[in-house]
Amino acid sequence: MAVKPVVLVLNTSGEAVARAVAEAIGAALHGREGRVAHADAFFANALDHARDLFAAGVPVVGVCASGILIRAVAPLLSDKRAEPPVVSVSDDGSVVVPLLGGHRGANRLAREIAQGVGAVAAVTTAGDVALGVALDEPPLGYRLDNPQDAKAAMAALLSGAGVSVTGENVFGIEDSGGAVELVVSEAPEDASETRLVYRPQRYALGLGCARNADPEEMWALVCETLDKAGIAPAAVGCVASIDLKADEPAMNTVARRLGVPLRLFSAAELESQPVPNPSEVVFAEVGCHGVCEGAALACGGALVAQKAKTANCTCALSRVEEPITELPGRARGRLSVVGIGPGQAAWRTPEVSRLIAEAEELVGYGLYIDLLGPLAAGKTRSDFPLGGEEARCRYALERAAEGRNVALVCSGDAGIYAMAALVFELLDRGPDEHGVSAAAHRIEVICSPGISALQGAAARAGAPLGHDFCTISLSDLLTPRDDILRRLKAAAEGDFVIAFYNPVSKTRRTLLAEARDILLQHRPADTPVMLASSLGRAEERVRYRRLDQLDVDEVDMLTLVLVGSSNSRLAQLGEGPRMFTPRGYARKIDGDLAAKAGQ
Repeated sequence: MAVKPVVLVLNTSGEAVARAVAEAIGAALHGREGRVAHADAFFANALDHARDLFAAGVPVVGVCASGILIRAVAPLLSDKRAEPPVVSVSDDGSVVVPLLGGHRGANRLAREIAQGVGAVAAVTTAGDVALGVALDEPPLGYRLDNPQDAKAAMAALLSGAGVSVTGENVFGIEDSGGAVELVVSEAPEDASETRLVYRPQRYALGLGCARNADPEEMWALVCETLDKAGIAPAAVGCVASIDLKADEPAMNTVARRLGVPLRLFSAAELESQPVPNPSEVVFAEVGCHGVCEGAALACGGALVAQKAKTANCTCALSRVEEPITELPGRARGRLSVVGIGPGQAAWRTPEVSRLIAEAEELVGYGLYIDLLGPLAAGKTRSDFPLGGEEARCRYALERAAEGRNVALVCSGDAGIYAMAALVFELLDRGPDEHGVSAAAHRIEVICSPGISALQGAAARAGAPLGHDFCTISLSDLLTPRDDILRRLKAAAEGDFVIAFYNPVSKTRRTLLAEARDILLQHRPADTPVMLASSLGRAEERVRYRRLDQLDVDEVDMLTLVLVGSSNSRLAQLGEGPRMFTPRGYARKIDGDLAAKAGQ
């Protein structure tokens, strides 16, 4: 799904203008806590929030001083072709400024805002100023086939080369018969620095295949079909098929190479299409008489290329009168299993923020979704209690199976004592083992890493994980008590630094004390122990204890217990105690010096 802009407002003085901007562009309004009365969501720190949105790929419109937005995003700037627009609007609504240039629709967004609130769009991009258009940003439904040449073409125009138009005049620009040619064509065309070729995306590519067909076989068939029809690949607006094929590598490979979405239809939807080459064999297999032709027709328009086939693949092509801007069918569902870190926005990865921003629905323990703050605003959310982990994962999978983009939100890292393993366990179960639906098996699953409590605690401590370490959960709800004790003894004998997750609960208070006593049999009584609670949050608390003085009553469910090895040390430095575990460099240096002395 396309990510909608977010409008930020910092003060009451700009609130009316910000609301008008949000209404003009159909965006959510986020306001500064304590300074703005009404908004869709509130944030505590403008710099952090703008930076978080930008990192997530969300277009940012700030009704505030330009300098605030510039300082927020400056550390993240790297590639103007990939970065979302950042637009500043003055508090009085008189001026709109695209701060990072006109790429990715920034100038278009600025003009839309200016028109909506009666402002002046302070566009400074040379091409827009000289011609009133951005040649690398064609209208929706059109694609520039040679974007790498746009800069040179614009430079030539600004030098007085003049422009000529071949085909549809999508920019409404005056044809002066100049040296720079703007070509709008569905057919293959040569392109160059003085010849920009634009493709109206009027074609839908219907595909069918045997299970696990070779992607290269399908790609060759697609290329041959387009070539025979005289259609440029960039004129294809979408790839379509039956929903049973959502997870086919060949179809997803073709869609990815063409840079277009894969759209899906049910067998009943395809059966309603008047396919010219019906097949009883196909009907017996999937419930409709034609997949590739039916899928192409379901996208609208008429067939321009009937079914072509190889041993394992089929392909058909349809054309609609207007470029495809509203996608037919439904998307392949996606489940993003994301770890948001301990909760602090600065510790959340840009990839996780982007996946959350793109998601239609957020699923998770309510507290974890709350920690996302304004990033979760306006999204459908489904909260589950602690203890409802399987129901939570099952629900997320089945919602994605309906074609939705779902994010399953976990604290820390989703793959460390969190939901990622359960997601894959459910997918791995058979129908008789209370697994999930067949549709859920066809979704895309993405796992994105987060900063774990272990990493957060280690960073706060110093470097306690400088040598070998392990993690052990002391919860016996899912792991038999005997297994926990066996692992404790092995880790103690191995002299690992140990991070204890789930050290206690309201009803489980004994295992941590047993762990302490087991460890004391194998390492010194003064071994340093770190107790880290609510890491990355306002209520964060860090304490250090000796192993023999570890008191279970000091620990709660939000505490990670980090026990050093026999080599770990607690150094008293200027900024306070720091815990570290030497890797052994001192021994290496001593050995190198001894070897050198013996030469």
